[in-house]
Amino acid sequence: MDSHIVWNEAEGNAYADGNPYIGPDAVLNGVFGRIMQEHEYFNLKDIELHEMSNDKVLATLRYDAKHKNGNSYDAQAAHFWILKDGKIVAFQQYVDTKKLLEATGK
Repeated sequence: MDSHIVWNEAEGNAYADGNPYIGPDAVLNGVFGRIMQEHEYFNLKDIELHEMSNDKVLATLRYDAKHKNGNSYDAQAAHFWILKDGKIVAFQQYVDTKKLLEATGK
């Protein structure tokens, strides 16, 4: 991950409140830290990577998760990555935010 990565969560996702997250510490604290605090588990599954031109990668996947409120969800997602010199410089999440909202209440 590049030290100046620009990270965006999907519009409508509760974690999009900090968009864009700039740098690894912002991503760790604003996204991953919150996910771990609010979930009993959060797994990525059925990951397929689709190489594109110009150092771009699209990942299609599913989130298999259980929120600490007891609700579980299995949500379809896509992650769009831009690379430069072997490091991730940009990230955009696309996810079924309705399913997240129904499970998390956020």
